[in-house]
Amino acid sequence: MKTVKEPKVTLIGAGPGSSDLITVRGLRALKAADVVLYDALIDENLLKQIDESIPKIYVGKRCGMHSFNQDDINTLIVEKAFENGHVVRLKGGDPFVFGRAHEEIAYVESFGIPVTVVPGVSSVIAVPSSQGIPMTRRGVSSSFWVMTATKRDGSFSEDLKFASQSSATMVILMGVRKLVEISQEVSKYRGSLTPMAIIQNGTMQNESCIVSTLGGIVSGKSNIDSSKPGIIVIGDVVAEHPSFFEEEVQRVLHSSL
Repeated sequence: MKTVKEPKVTLIGAGPGSSDLITVRGLRALKAADVVLYDALIDENLLKQIDESIPKIYVGKRCGMHSFNQDDINTLIVEKAFENGHVVRLKGGDPFVFGRAHEEIAYVESFGIPVTVVPGVSSVIAVPSSQGIPMTRRGVSSSFWVMTATKRDGSFSEDLKFASQSSATMVILMGVRKLVEISQEVSKYRGSLTPMAIIQNGTMQNESCIVSTLGGIVSGKSNIDSSKPGIIVIGDVVAEHPSFFEEEVQRVLHSSL
């Protein structure tokens, strides 16, 4: 006779990319799962930490390629909890940073299913840090502003304008496809020589980082894969990147030829 397990859900932040950046608590909870629902940005090496017999269901959402919409995911979490017992919902970064975590929690708890949250290392800070770019530095930037580039209707968020008018470090998620437009918008309030960086596949072996300026990013855009997500960092702290001034010298030399 099959033992019926009590349904429960653990929402885990898997960290910024590399499988070894999940927290100890998160890994422990992951290994105790009866079924795992994971997102697009999860490192496959992390899934290898789970017993092969444990079902692993991909519910990732990438631009133009949604295997499930949010309502489908909410429903699936509940269904699997009643069927299997312990559901681990595995999300990239920290689930409370643009991760729609609260929507999932509210839906699951409406069925009387308890939810435990294990925070994750957010890519907002960790990915720039992996490239030597700080969010703050004394005398350079005393705060940072995290935002998405656009709203649901595709228009720029007002936060982009307000952040541009400040001296804060700007961290923009989900904006790679509108990189040129973002650069032009921010340039209305900040100088064209303001440093910026575009980091893709952060903390992974194939991590890439393009450092440039608001005015010079167009020339480097050909090296950026706009089909993949990335993090845009704008502000004087980007000049802390080891190769920023070397790249800047090259840009100046090429522009004078």
